[in-house]
Amino acid sequence: MNLYNKRLISTLALLAFSFFITQTMSCNSDQNRNEAEVVYKNAAYQDKSKLNDEISKSRKNILTETVKNVSPAVVGINVTQIRQYQDPFSSFFDDPFFRQFFGNRGSYSQKVKGLGSGFIISDDGYILTNDHVAGNATEVTVTMTNGKHYKAKIIGSDPVTDICLLKIDENNLPYIEFGNSNEVIIGEWVIALGNPFGLFEINDKPTVTVGVISATGMNLEPINNRYYLNMIQTDAAINGGNSGGPLVNSLGEVIGMNTLIFTGGSGAQGSIGLGFAIPINKVKRIINELKDKGKIDRDFDIGLRIQSLDETIANYYKLSDTRGVIITQVLPKSPASQSGLKVGDIILQIDDYKINNEQTIVGVFQEFRTGQTISLKILRDNEELIKKMTLGK
Repeated sequence: MNLYNKRLISTLALLAFSFFITQTMSCNSDQNRNEAEVVYKNAAYQDKSKLNDEISKSRKNILTETVKNVSPAVVGINVTQIRQYQDPFSSFFDDPFFRQFFGNRGSYSQKVKGLGSGFIISDDGYILTNDHVAGNATEVTVTMTNGKHYKAKIIGSDPVTDICLLKIDENNLPYIEFGNSNEVIIGEWVIALGNPFGLFEINDKPTVTVGVISATGMNLEPINNRYYLNMIQTDAAINGGNSGGPLVNSLGEVIGMNTLIFTGGSGAQGSIGLGFAIPINKVKRIINELKDKGKIDRDFDIGLRIQSLDETIANYYKLSDTRGVIITQVLPKSPASQSGLKVGDIILQIDDYKINNEQTIVGVFQEFRTGQTISLKILRDNEELIKKMTLGK
């Protein structure tokens, strides 16, 4: 074999070896790339699955758990009431001639239906709602979240504080624990549950809205001789039918009973973020009395006549504003007389209640009971004094 052939064979062998090495490396590279893609896809799938799990877990927070726990104790309330109406033409038809044809048309009765919300407060069937929901009802039907319906008995109702206690004949019921309304924090999350516009009847579940405590200690003007003092204000949406439902904190404790809303006037309806609830500590005191007596005993005398301050009176006494009431008469041998109050004294505060006007002081006295001793802060001769009064008959 000559030198040329040897070189040719060596070159071909070298090319074959190079081709073999290149193909081997290419196969290994493809295999590595495929393995890398599999690893990446598995990692991406695991990351996505983990992310979905984290998102799913984040949806379940303390508020959703609270709603889940307290919802079974929220009820819808349907009432029937018999109302008496006066015929506007009664005097005309009272004539004996017309009476023989039309009968006695002086007054007539009519069934009126209404609805509201409530919540169970004990496993043996005690239920809370508002007096304006069920206090004057002739028939009350309670709807549970399991779809069952019960006839409820009115144990007692107090129109002044707008609190009504019902009872159904059942045991082992879910109920909501009482919180302490004196410990609520302005800005803390709260949940309002209830039966707005009767929506509870559609799927036997309460409607849920969430907000915060906006203010506490709100003294509102009386409505139909109902006095709303020290109310809890919330921006959780409250609408018609929510009355009587619970306002609960994030621990699932009821801190108030949803009662009324401000709508902005001018015939407006619906929530504008101004809802008010009766503090549960006040409710607890009232229902204990309703259980014992069926009503609230406010049969005591005060022996005072008072007048709201106006600018003229405020200027005369050199007051900075018109808050308070001035005593215009003190009856002899009355609790007011025995406490040392005098005509011309200006009442500024009773216990923890600041007095704005006549309406406020009337509502404040509704908070007390016969035999109770109260503290009055008064202004006399530009000096603030404290007087003690024991309420007696």
